[in-house]
Amino acid sequence: MKNTTIAVDIAKSVFEVAVSEQQGRVSESHRLSRSTFLRFFAQRQPATVLLEACGSAHHWARQLQGQGHRVVLLPPHAVRPYVPRNKTDRSDARALLEAARNTDIKSVPVKSCAQQALTALHRLRSAWLATRTARINTVRGLLREFGVVIPVGPKYVQQHLRAAIEDVGSPLPETVRPALALMGEEIRQVEERIDLVDRQLQRLSKQMPVVARLQTIPGIGPISSTALVSFVGDVARFPSARYFASYLGLTPREHSSGLRRRLGAISKRGDTYLRMLLIHGARAVLWGTHRKGPHERIRTWAANVERQRGHNKAAVALANKMARLVWAVWKKDEDFQELPAV
Repeated sequence: MKNTTIAVDIAKSVFEVAVSEQQGRVSESHRLSRSTFLRFFAQRQPATVLLEACGSAHHWARQLQGQGHRVVLLPPHAVRPYVPRNKTDRSDARALLEAARNTDIKSVPVKSCAQQALTALHRLRSAWLATRTARINTVRGLLREFGVVIPVGPKYVQQHLRAAIEDVGSPLPETVRPALALMGEEIRQVEERIDLVDRQLQRLSKQMPVVARLQTIPGIGPISSTALVSFVGDVARFPSARYFASYLGLTPREHSSGLRRRLGAISKRGDTYLRMLLIHGARAVLWGTHRKGPHERIRTWAANVERQRGHNKAAVALANKMARLVWAVWKKDEDFQELPAV
């Protein structure tokens, strides 16, 4: 039983289990309910359990680890090619057994409860940001139909919306003013929730030494540093800084053959949220290149790239450099110290 591998296709209420005691063969198949799932594993000897890294996978992985099992989380996009024909729960479980035999597929580390708490804060913040943007765009479009144009920037929305509602002589009809007032109140409430999460992340960033070290890198603030720690987990699983930048999708996509090597745009693989935060941080550094201050060498390099290749490409190139600096600072557990400018 020491070489037993158990593949589990997890779901909300039904779990398909495939037990393999010999590579390439399934000796047992079970369909378990949510209430009997942990009881089934508690009655078995410690084994290797394969799960897809999808919703609730980290929770079940922690539960199974507590029972003495070795849990391996596999990326779903790497398991899908091993489903030969129609997609069913049974074929998904068998695909996990086949994908685990491929040593090129890297497993996903199991997240702790603290990591998932940080991740939940970032997911909630991102959802509220999307809600605020949707509401603001709705208000802009509706007011534009009546000749009221709001300047660019979310900070102007509440001011101009309130003025248009309270002004008796504005072209805004009386029938839509109460509904627009409710929309403005909804935007204000969402902004208060975003500010609450921002303050909470700010407090947590001061309690975590790793997060404080990452903030010594230019362009990395409390939001980016806490997101990196919660989403990445252990940076030691990346053998080099380039591997880490590639994991975030910030390295060029390659399409080479023979003696010809073709490098294109960035691959955009990995987590979109992390890549967005790094690129926004890079833009903040670029906007401050005209000012004298710390990190002069990086600012000078970024300004030269911006003059040669444009703002957008310079922002992505700087985000790539920031990702490599994150790996170095995190791996060596040292604050970022920039060399003097040449």
